[in-house]
Amino acid sequence: MQTLRSATIAPSAMVATPHHLATSAGLETLRAGGSAMDAAIAANAVLTVLYPDQTSIGGDCFFLAWDAASAEATAFNGSGAAPKRADPDELRNQGVSAMPRRGPLCVLVPGTVDAWVEGHQRYGRLPFDQLFGAAIRYARDGFPVSLRLADVLRAQRDTIAGLPELAALFLANGSPPSSGERLAFPALAESLELIAREGREPFYEGTIAAQIDATMRELGGWLTNDDLARHAGEWVEPLVAPYRDIEVLTVPPNSVGLTLLLALKMIDRLDLGAVWGAGDHLHPLIEAKKLAFTVRNATLADPRFVDIDTNALLSRRSVDRLLDAYDPEGAGDGQVALPGDTVYLCAVDRDGNAVSMIQSMFQSFGSGVVAGDTGIILQNRGTYFSLTPDHPNELAPGKRTLHTLMPALLRQDGRLLGPIGTQGGDAQMQVLLQLITDLLDFGMEPQAAIDTPRWLAGGGPDAAPFAVLLESGFPEITLPGLARRGHQLTVIDPWNPNAGHAQMILLDHQTGMLRGAADPRADGSAAGY
Repeated sequence: MQTLRSATIAPSAMVATPHHLATSAGLETLRAGGSAMDAAIAANAVLTVLYPDQTSIGGDCFFLAWDAASAEATAFNGSGAAPKRADPDELRNQGVSAMPRRGPLCVLVPGTVDAWVEGHQRYGRLPFDQLFGAAIRYARDGFPVSLRLADVLRAQRDTIAGLPELAALFLANGSPPSSGERLAFPALAESLELIAREGREPFYEGTIAAQIDATMRELGGWLTNDDLARHAGEWVEPLVAPYRDIEVLTVPPNSVGLTLLLALKMIDRLDLGAVWGAGDHLHPLIEAKKLAFTVRNATLADPRFVDIDTNALLSRRSVDRLLDAYDPEGAGDGQVALPGDTVYLCAVDRDGNAVSMIQSMFQSFGSGVVAGDTGIILQNRGTYFSLTPDHPNELAPGKRTLHTLMPALLRQDGRLLGPIGTQGGDAQMQVLLQLITDLLDFGMEPQAAIDTPRWLAGGGPDAAPFAVLLESGFPEITLPGLARRGHQLTVIDPWNPNAGHAQMILLDHQTGMLRGAADPRADGSAAGY
């Protein structure tokens, strides 16, 4: 498969992110003796400034960490819960059938800052405040607006203009900045400085918490400073499943990472053929995605509220039952697949420790609510809750919603193969399914796997049940091979920014080299030394 550029290869350490300035900050941290966790936090802090439509310290963060000394992986669930005052009946009594996308009622407790602090306490080497220097400078002094961000701001100008707090950030001169113009967030710089000095306390119990509380009260939201003070992320055991001759690790529910493992276990029993892009290759992947999503929709939620037996769901019996519904010659019904705005990044340090980290405020510009004069945009993760009574993912006080964030690690023969992940809401599982099979079944190099065209099954609530989007660039055999099976196909632009922003770093244990790749659908890069 033709690629835009070769993989980045380095002997000692590496970081890969969706923006080259964030990659630079992570690389500087690694050169200064920082750990993979230090580099991930430093780069992620920069992304909260440079990618304000995709992420914020007002959002959530999940990560997997690989400890080279023990050859063990741990996972951290940094998702926040619904406020104690959250009341689904209040919305249903108003005739509302789905959670709002914007506004204060879709704001849950943000988990990012707590996740950074927890990760640093366990795996950090450099002082916590040292990790924020680049992010604070870009927020205070300004950064060049990328072409991607300029396009987003232009496309969403009317939405931003209707939200005064967002308009103050992005339309200060009456129009959105163009590519290359300088954009600064001085209030966010002050918030980042406060967190750098004092850690999580200002955000969850101090001055930032007070401003979040005051904003929610003013707007009629449910979130209070008591909800913030009660928040604590959770260290969890990764979910693991084999695929071909490797193992794939991800975060357990309330993450939907289980859907990736389930789809891979189905594909492990199927033949993808020998020709990349043929119907025999793509149809099984698309159908495995759909079948895995039926499990997501029926069972996955916050395991503190709903019993979820992940071993049973990933068992041979469960896979057999799903494959009974698989038709190798016909498309099955699909499901709604919502987009999401997220950043994924990864790092490997000189000792072989690795971090696979993902952070999000769910959809573009989150709730549209800015917390007081903090410059912090709050997420709209509550939008993902259901208002259907007795649904596993029904909104409830103190409950974490089913979560699209699903970082991954690959392991082979007990050794780390590397971190991998992507942005994209419900597209995340689909993109990872394609990346992993392209690497293992078609022998692609990391950058080729990321550059290659992607498919996305499903769409918004009005999408046809057999809808599949295809990036331009698939071979001529693709469309007829899928169409004859009943897939309803739409071709979109190549390297479409809505088809996920993926990054990965793989270890070549024969040469000792790191091979990194970043997605051309964003502004990213992989860099190492």
